[in-house]
Amino acid sequence: MKKKIFMLLFGLMTVVAANAQFEQGKLYANAGLSGLDLNYNANAKWNMDISAKVGYMFMDSWMVLAEGGWGIHQKAPNNCFLGAGMRYHIEQNGLYLGAGLRYKHAEDYDDLLPNVNVGYTFFLSRTVTIEPELYYNLSTKDTKDFSDFGFRIGFGIYLDELF
Repeated sequence: MKKKIFMLLFGLMTVVAANAQFEQGKLYANAGLSGLDLNYNANAKWNMDISAKVGYMFMDSWMVLAEGGWGIHQKAPNNCFLGAGMRYHIEQNGLYLGAGLRYKHAEDYDDLLPNVNVGYTFFLSRTVTIEPELYYNLSTKDTKDFSDFGFRIGFGIYLDELF
């Protein structure tokens, strides 16, 4: 019985701490890793993307994001990318839904990729998170060969407003 009460209190404290982080004015930073054979792209056999994101909660549960990163590919040229997007956090359970636009540049290749993602924000502490995510990037250059979907894992930090 004591274990059940403890787990109930722990779960309640985690939900309260998580809800407090999705308030207007919070700053966000994230480092992420995707690929590693946990994705599918018809053009590349093995790839890995390393990315960084920064964000700002302009309204409760709503975040605007900017991202940049580097893609490493076994059978295709390496690339760099920049992007922007928005994310909506569902406060009751830690899920988030996101959408954005990414510009990808590689040797003899430029592409715009609208993207969508769904993930979960798991708080390790009051400010540090692990964020597993499923994503889909739609290529505007060649939908069949350059669109991809997969799994991304990120480590995030939610901070109070600095201004």
